[in-house]
Amino acid sequence: MIRKIFKKKKSNNKLSEFINKYKIPREYLSINRKSISKGVLIGLMIGFIPMPLQMAVVLAFTPIVKFNVPIALSMVWLSNPLTMPFMYYMEYQTGNYLLGLEGLNNIELSLDWFSNHWDAILVPLYVGTIPYSLGVSPLIYLLINKLWIISVQREKPSKFKT
Repeated sequence: MIRKIFKKKKSNNKLSEFINKYKIPREYLSINRKSISKGVLIGLMIGFIPMPLQMAVVLAFTPIVKFNVPIALSMVWLSNPLTMPFMYYMEYQTGNYLLGLEGLNNIELSLDWFSNHWDAILVPLYVGTIPYSLGVSPLIYLLINKLWIISVQREKPSKFKT
């Protein structure tokens, strides 16, 4: 089903001219199982890490790994200003649990509070990032691969149908 959606999209001449003009490798825009799933993996892995310039980090991976760059960039945006507080709080609580810490009480959403408690937040936050970045991202990668394979198998006509 996913493949059908992507295959129905016709290539835009302006997009092709842009790709040819700036010599963008086609692998960065290819729509196949491996490229899409790698893009999701890298995008989510970087998206879970609390840091600035996440999109630049995704682009830094392009010479090392071939993946669908637009998909990876869109996955990074899952950690947007609306979802960041929830994600980072979840990662902070996970880090406290893994480190066996109590955590801070009376959390306030103000810059003064964060600047005063930054030292107590930093280590649990980044320790809590590890299970999500290195655990959840590969699971979703495997899930996308499996769903893609199932989708392709369902689309193929069976040899034994009469």
